[in-house]
Amino acid sequence: MKNNFKILTLSILSLVGITSCTDLEIEETDSIISEGFQGLADPSSTITNLYGTLAGQYAGQEDYFALQEVTTDEHLIPTRGGDWGDNGLWRVMHTHDWDGQHTFIVNLFQNWNGNQLQASQVLDSRSNPSATNIGDASFIRAYSMWVILDNYGQVPYRDTSLPSSSVPEVLTGQAAVDFIIADLETAIANAPTTAAASGEANLRTNKAAARYLKAKVLLNKHIYVGGSPDSGDMAEVVSLVDAITADGYSLQEGYFDLFLPDADTETIWALEANTINKIVMGLHYNSTSIQGGGWNGFSTLAEFYDLFEGDSESNELDGSQNPADGQEERRGGVPTIGTDFAGQPYAADNSGYVNGSNVGYGFLVNQQYALDGTALKDRQGAPLTFKRDFKDGDGNINFINNDETTGIRIQKYAARNGDASLSHQIVFRYADAHLMKAEAMFRSGGDPTAMINDLRTIRNTQELLGTVSEQDILDERGRELYQEAWRRNDLIRFGQFGRDWLFKAPGTINNDDYNVFPIPPAQLLANPNLVQNPGY
Repeated sequence: MKNNFKILTLSILSLVGITSCTDLEIEETDSIISEGFQGLADPSSTITNLYGTLAGQYAGQEDYFALQEVTTDEHLIPTRGGDWGDNGLWRVMHTHDWDGQHTFIVNLFQNWNGNQLQASQVLDSRSNPSATNIGDASFIRAYSMWVILDNYGQVPYRDTSLPSSSVPEVLTGQAAVDFIIADLETAIANAPTTAAASGEANLRTNKAAARYLKAKVLLNKHIYVGGSPDSGDMAEVVSLVDAITADGYSLQEGYFDLFLPDADTETIWALEANTINKIVMGLHYNSTSIQGGGWNGFSTLAEFYDLFEGDSESNELDGSQNPADGQEERRGGVPTIGTDFAGQPYAADNSGYVNGSNVGYGFLVNQQYALDGTALKDRQGAPLTFKRDFKDGDGNINFINNDETTGIRIQKYAARNGDASLSHQIVFRYADAHLMKAEAMFRSGGDPTAMINDLRTIRNTQELLGTVSEQDILDERGRELYQEAWRRNDLIRFGQFGRDWLFKAPGTINNDDYNVFPIPPAQLLANPNLVQNPGY
């Protein structure tokens, strides 16, 4: 899939005339550019390819995921010896020291605008799209344009009916929101109604997915147009979520089971995106033999881990895989021994144990264990103990020169579920819709305490809340949706993306300029309608 994704991306770039970030000369040598677009011969095939492209863009730990997660308090990648230095590529994401030449920033802009262009080609009347094509393409274009608006604050749009040499117009603020909402209304009108727990049916656009995205856009609308949340928008968010509920979507018990390919009542929209990167990116090399071991990269801040109930210093499971340190279900835990193999779905036998079952779900801290219960060691022979703090060889808190064991690790898609990994990642989930409704109620003067407690009850938390504050809602979203690529969006909406956290560059603290990323320089040269964002 990765190679096909690269080929498709190059094709998209040639269509839109995008150039490399290191070569700012504009060349129009492709015959497609000079001849102009005349319609697609097979729009259904283009839609299929677009879903595959989205899956490739969503699967990895770089680009989209990195910009939504590593830029927050939820993820960071310290340099451990010679590992993960990459000329500061990952560090600047967390410290907010990025610029417009950063690979992830360039790629996100190019690739998601490429999605938009292909969707527009499907929607062109000369392509003779079916009603199903229109539903899919309208949704994909709206989603892609929203990603660009949310990350860059301005969206270039190419009208496929105009000459290919024309410069795309740029939509901002209300105009961008209106365009995206119109596409979503078209998607709602043309997409099928997919009942909850339909499994693979949720891999395509449905009315619930389009309503979910419309609610997400409206909840964030004041960020894009200025001002404060509009009560009418908040009322519509509530109505949209109620319509999703009417299709049978609901909260479901068994938190980590939700991330398996099995049908459930929470998955609104998923992609056939391989999960292996999300599994191995944080594990130590010796954590598991699956896929040759972990990458020993991604970790989380102790302050984020401390949002969850349980002993802050330990997160073990007992021999029956039950919480041993008072931790809530969503925090997961560290198994002290592997699970006996008995033909479990997605599992492989490893000497009588489920392969990878020594790796826990959720947050991994302190001593890690092998399948037989032996305490694991790092490559230097020291105990493999994932630590809260990031310290260098001199014992100082540092982003570089860490040893192999620093940082609490996260596992939402787990090693135990298959050596080949699973091609199923949730993009839109009902618990998020539930929390969006609660937030909309709160922002329009209502009391969402009962809704928040409904979620906490089904997640087996120890305590229910007596009242709910804005901070409580943000914290609950963090606990429920970690590693699902929503943290940056949430922190911006709650006014906390600029707050101080470990290793953030002083000049970026409380600086709203960093709420959007810079427009890549090559894009500014290619399209004079784009304007560089303030502060860059």
